[in-house]
Parts: sequence; structure tokens; C-alpha cells
Amino acid sequence: MSKVEHLDNIIERFGPHLHDAPDGGWQSDRVIDKVVPTHCPYCGVQCGMNLLVEKGKLVGFEPRYDFPVNEGRLCPKGVTAYLQTHHPDRLEYPLIKRNGVFERATWDEALDLVVSKFKEIQAQHGKNALGVYSGSSLTTEKTYLMGKFARVGLGTKYIDYNGRLCMVSAGAGNYKAFGIDRAANPWSDIPLAEVLIIAGANCAETFPVMNKFLWQQRDNGGVWIVIDPRETPTARQGDLHLQLKPGTDVAVANGMLHVIVKENLIDEEFIKSRTNDWELTKAAVEKYTPQAASEISGVPAEKIVQAGLLYGRAKTGMILHARGIEHHTNGVDNVLSYINIVLATGKIGAPGKGYGTITGQGNGQGGREMGQKADQLPGQRSMFNADDRKYICGVWDLPEEELPEAGVSIVEMFGKMRTGEIRGLLSICNNVMVSLPDTNAVRETLEGLDFYVCIDFFMSESARYADVVLPGSAWSEDEGVTASAEGRVIKINKANEPPGEAKVDWWIINEIARRMGRGKYFPFNSPREIFDEMRLASKGGKADYYGITYEKIEANNGIFWMCPTLDHPGTPRLFEEKFYLPDGKAKFHAVEYTGANEKPDEEYPLILTTGRVVYQYLSGNQTRRIGFLVQQCPEPYVEIHPETAMKLKINDGERVKVRSRRGEGIFPALVVRTIRPDTIFIPYHWGEQLAANQLTNPALDPTSKIPEFKACAARIEKIHSRELRILGKNRKGASLSEVQRGK
Repeated sequence: MSKVEHLDNIIERFGPHLHDAPDGGWQSDRVIDKVVPTHCPYCGVQCGMNLLVEKGKLVGFEPRYDFPVNEGRLCPKGVTAYLQTHHPDRLEYPLIKRNGVFERATWDEALDLVVSKFKEIQAQHGKNALGVYSGSSLTTEKTYLMGKFARVGLGTKYIDYNGRLCMVSAGAGNYKAFGIDRAANPWSDIPLAEVLIIAGANCAETFPVMNKFLWQQRDNGGVWIVIDPRETPTARQGDLHLQLKPGTDVAVANGMLHVIVKENLIDEEFIKSRTNDWELTKAAVEKYTPQAASEISGVPAEKIVQAGLLYGRAKTGMILHARGIEHHTNGVDNVLSYINIVLATGKIGAPGKGYGTITGQGNGQGGREMGQKADQLPGQRSMFNADDRKYICGVWDLPEEELPEAGVSIVEMFGKMRTGEIRGLLSICNNVMVSLPDTNAVRETLEGLDFYVCIDFFMSESARYADVVLPGSAWSEDEGVTASAEGRVIKINKANEPPGEAKVDWWIINEIARRMGRGKYFPFNSPREIFDEMRLASKGGKADYYGITYEKIEANNGIFWMCPTLDHPGTPRLFEEKFYLPDGKAKFHAVEYTGANEKPDEEYPLILTTGRVVYQYLSGNQTRRIGFLVQQCPEPYVEIHPETAMKLKINDGERVKVRSRRGEGIFPALVVRTIRPDTIFIPYHWGEQLAANQLTNPALDPTSKIPEFKACAARIEKIHSRELRILGKNRKGASLSEVQRGK
């Protein structure tokens, strides 16, 4: 059991502290020893960049113009990414918590304690008493290693990854409709589309460099239809904005498809030759007239008609979506409802015709391909398929009876921690105290564990609860591959060594496995050796990497999987000839509107939705330490429509209390006309008392098991307190969890 004690001391020692300069400060006379071509560690765009190294230290970056996705462009996070590597908050040696205080330890002390506790827990409670929670900002080699480590190194079935909180609704929808989980098109297809539907994706802020392709499409005379509850910067740039109530995407998409059917804009030949179950879907959307869809969603009926006609009449078109439609208890249905439009119009499998989810994490695509998901084996193989299990056991030289069964999602794992079925946890590359819903319950769960080990390169809000913290590596300190949002496998190159006594992540996992007596299954001495085994493990799977090598990636600025042989060029565009369900056809799904799990009522009359801002990234564990980024967005806020603010007598900048059925938080009010009067918005990048996820609903989509981050019932209360400052016009100020070093 490990509670967070002496929080002020932890923050003073480990941050977040603000930092704005490279190692040694700003200097004009540096002599650069090495220029390392690599990619940004943040979102799924995976922009190319060159890292500048002086005397072994990462001191800057230069634009990388040869990579075709960004052609030298970077967003505010990308240009400051290198500042995290030699940040004063970096963890440089193992830590063991004794009497509530983190004390420095040797690697032998820390690893011996970890292994002894793991063995003790499993001896008393069984193999499955340990859980592993991994992440998708790791290289694909590491994600492969984590899946193997949990099932072979520890023998537990309980492993999942933080993509469960991001892309799994899209993945589940893709599997149901297409039989495979990957974006259908390279982004170079976007400018070829006459019409783009952008649903639940604020590309201008969350994928800024991707906007290059959107604007090329606009320059070619293209049209944008943006579907979002907020008038985001993306929506303001669009031609048609459908400002729906959060959670009503199925009604809007079914309404659009209703129009397409009534106007006979379907592709009958495509439907007949390449799909199944159209008649069921056609019948299902019959009742979703534009007026009926409008009554559910709040979108004017004439706009639904206009959207259906624009997309239906276009010769080419693409649908792109992100978390806005996926973070719902009906997230998979939302995804399928948009896929139905793609299939009904035959707009897929050709230049300018396609569909794709925009992955949020840097390796969001690769992280869901190689076996760290609860129900997945490498190559997008299934834990439930006997042939898949047999093949992987052959690659691993593991007796089949030793391979555990499938586990459960991370939210369900936390439920099992609360009941005592899971007693110990190892986590890497995640921050549950910011990212999971209902963080008050998450806190109690972490405090109730028998033993918790966290591998990280900063002391996150979650690591504060750990019994042992092992210092791992930042992205520039190791090599490996990631798969971008396009499905392009690219190479991360090592620029510098981890600081102090910190180790690369794969070494730590290998060493724990070795000390657990499972070293023969983990003989790796480099990422390349892990990659080569991973290639073999993926061979013949849906995500087939067998024909990809490091050298091939570097020579071609990335290779799109699937790539089954060494002489294969890769597959930039899927579905040109077939889909990947057993009969080679795609499948329609007749989906009905069900709405959010929690709907507004008299006590909680507003809909709370959450999301990202351009200056922060995911849980903020990296970006909330970079001074420039914090200056631009120092703390979360709550967006409120002027009508709602007037009713509640709330002024712009005034601090207000936001309540849900799970918790409450105090945030400055941002009174804007860009949000619906029945909806409020809070960005989620902060922890502790600033966490938006104190409020969010842990209810899960029944298929993808993703929590409903994007819609819960809430209310706002006015606070009368002179102790709470008003931000004023400049909206500047330090967050309560961010202090200057030494202040």
C-alpha cells in the first residue's frame, strides 16, 4: 500500500518545474558534433526532425525537409520536444519509497525488491495477481516486448495499454467493417478528395501539421464538412459545420445516409460486388429523416441535408475522425455509422476515396498491432484464435499451455485491483492519475495495491503512488520504429544516452524477466534484435512487418504495412482489391442511436466534454515542464456559452466550480460563443485538483471498452471567494502543480 505523502516535497524534488533552455543554456558558439534524423515523440503525424548533439548532449533541432509528411514544419510541441531530454526534472536513479519518502537506491536494490515482491504476490495469489499497463508512445519494439513480458515473463493474462483510452473504438469499428485496423489511405490522398468529412477531430490544434494536406485539398477546390460540438479552429475553417450535441453522431450520420439513399446517390455496383448486409442498414436509416436526426442532435435539418448532398454527389471524398466520436459508450457505433456512408457511396480503395482515424499518440497505430492489447497477439492476431496462439508460441518456443488466456481492458483491470484479484502493477508510458476517468476512484485503487512499480523518465502524478520508480529513457535515447496515423512505419534514431543512471526501457524489462527466471525468452541485446523477432512474429498476420527492415525504412522515408516480403514495396492504400473479412467483402452495420450513458437532468443540466489544446500533450507529464508551452496554456479552463454564463451570472475569467456525480473541480471560466449553450468543455492535460477526469464517466463501450470521456452530465456553480483570483484578459498564471525551480 502506497499513499502519496509529503506532496510538496515530491514536487520540490521532482517537479513539474518549468524549463526553457537546452543543457548549458543558450549559446551562439556551439560546435555540433552530430545531426541525427528522427521523428517527433508526440502525435501520430510523426513529423520528421533533425536533432543536434554537442558533446553527447541534445542541444537543439533543425527542420527536416526530406520527410514528405511535414516537409520541415513542426508545431509548438515539436519545436520544444528536445528540451525534455536534459530537463532538471529527469529521473536519474532508481527510487524506493520508505516511510512515505522516495529514497535513492541502486539498480540491484530496486530490481531485487521488485522481483521479490512479484514472486511473493504470485506465490500467494496466483500468476494473474500481477497486472501490466503499457503505452503507445513507446516504440513498436517495446510494445511487442511488453506483451511478451506480461504473458511469458510474468505469466499473467492481465495486460493492456493506454490506447484503450484513445483509438480502440476506431479499431473495433475497423475490424467489424473491414477485418483489419489501419487507416485506409496515405495522407497524400487527402488533396485528391472533393469533399472531406472531419468528425470529432480538431486537426488545427491537435494535429497542426496535418493541416498541410487539408489546405492542399482546399486549394484544389475541395470542401470541408466539420462535425463537432465546438466551433473549433478546424470548424471555423470549414465550409459547413454541424454543431451536434456530444454523443449524437449516430443520429447525424444516419440522417446523412438517409439523404444519400433518398437522392439515389449510392454506388449500387460497389455495394453489390464488395459489401454485405446493405439492406439491413438501408432499412435502419429509413426512420432517421433529417428532421428526426435534427431533433436528436440539435443540428438544423437543412444542414444535415446539405452535408448528405455534398458528400453523396462528390466523385471523390474521404471521412476522417478522431477521439470526438470515439470516446463514447456508443463509440464503436459512431465509427460504424460513418463507415456506412463510405461504403454506401463506394468512396474507398482508390485515390481520393477513403477513410481513416487520426491517431493521437505518436505510436498509436503501432501500439495496437504487436500484442500489448488485452486480447491481441503480435501482427494483429487474436488471443482467441487457436492457430494464432500456436504460431506465436512457436516463435517464442513457449509451450502452448503456458500462454495465458486474454485479459481485460485497463478500466476493468482497475476494477479487479479494487476487488483484490490483481494485487500488484507494473506500468510504463502512462499516467492514470490524469488519463483514466473518475480519478478519485483511481487514487483509491493505487493506494490499495500491495505493490506498484512505475517505469518513467519523469515523476508523473501516478508515479508518486509507486513503491518503486525505475528511471527509463526518453524518445531520443533509444532507437526503434513507430507506425504513424497513416500506417507508415518510420524509424526513431538514437541521439543521446539516458542521463545519470537511467536505463533504456527494454533493458529494464529484460532484466526483470531474467531475475524472474525467464531470461531464456528475453535474449535481446538491442532494439534491432527485438525488431527482428517481432517481424517474424507478425509474419502472415494482418499487420505483417516481415518484409520491413531498418535499412528499408531509412531508404524510403518509411514503409506502409502490410509488407510480407523483403522485395515488397509496402501497402500505402488498403482495400483497392479486397477487404480483410473472410469473404473479402466489407460489412455494413445497422446501428441505432442510443446516446450517452449519462444524460443531463435537473440536477446536472449540462453536458461536459473534454479534449486537447495545441500547447499540451496527453497527460502533460512532458509538456507541463516546458516553460514556453505552460506560458501559452498554464492551466485548464471551462468553456461556457454566453447564454449559460448569463443565466448563472458568471463573468469571463471568474473561477467556478464544475460538479459531476463523481467529483468536482475549480476552473476559470472562458466565456465563448464557439460552444453550444447546453455544453461545456475542459481540456484534460492536468492532474490532481486540476484534472478534468475527476468528473468524467467511467462507463464503457460494450465492444471497445473505451470510457465515455466526451459526454457526462455536469453543473456549474458560482463561487463567492476572494481567495480565488480572476484571470483577467491575459489568461496567464502558474498552475498549482507547476512551480519554478527553487521557488
